[in-house]
Amino acid sequence: MQTPIRGLRSFCIAAKCLSFKHAASQLFLTPSAVSHQIKQLEQQLGFELFQRQTRAIALTSAGKQFYNAVKPIITELESTIADFTQSQQNQTIIISMPEFFASELFVPKLSEWTSLNPEINLQLETVKSASEPATTADLSIVLANGQPNAAVVHELFPIRYAPACNKKLYKKWASAGYEALKHVPLILHQARPWSWHQWADRIDIDDFDPKQIIQFDSMFGVARAAQQGMGIALVPLPMSKAWFSEQLLVKLFDHELVTKDKYYLIQHEHIELNSPLQTFSNWVKQSFAL
Repeated sequence: MQTPIRGLRSFCIAAKCLSFKHAASQLFLTPSAVSHQIKQLEQQLGFELFQRQTRAIALTSAGKQFYNAVKPIITELESTIADFTQSQQNQTIIISMPEFFASELFVPKLSEWTSLNPEINLQLETVKSASEPATTADLSIVLANGQPNAAVVHELFPIRYAPACNKKLYKKWASAGYEALKHVPLILHQARPWSWHQWADRIDIDDFDPKQIIQFDSMFGVARAAQQGMGIALVPLPMSKAWFSEQLLVKLFDHELVTKDKYYLIQHEHIELNSPLQTFSNWVKQSFAL
């Protein structure tokens, strides 16, 4: 019998969380791909592993017995592979994160990591969509409105949004108060198209009627446009602290938009079996968790 290891691993993860969808997110596959792998495994075994219902799955009696027998083997195999990987010098860790997080927070602290761990290589992959980690990453930092569905998730810090512009616009419109919102373009990230309206609602601006709203697909584009004087932007804090300390941006109003948005570190199962990955994960949590 030639049973693919990936099918057994998909089965073990699906059996643990009792969801093809959740298993797929941990394996960076589609739910249909996970279902297909398990179906092939069932055909090879000659019995069903799951009872499939409309919106749920449950292990059959045979499935429970098979899981209890196979899980220790898969765990031992992953441990062996991890031990072998650790023995190689200059292991490369792949981490994905939103580009604004990378440029404003991660890269400025990266020299600290490299000086402490010169034998471990890093490969940084940035993504535009803050909630979607790169599929090839060992670890991922994501921005989400709620805890992501993954094997292991560590909360790093929440963010809030401050209305900001460059010094020239500030001098021109600061004395006008909220009236400025009717005359200056408002800038935001396209992932939060209603953020300006939410901000106005929070501070009870009844006649909020923006002159123009400009959307960008990256937070770096939002901040850069505001710095160039294109308009007033909602920029994230504490991400943008350097922009304010260097006076590239100035807060036009004190009121900030507080949301449920938070940054999370996503790691995979059995990371404790991989010393470099565990070391890097600990450094990320120590460096960025608030």
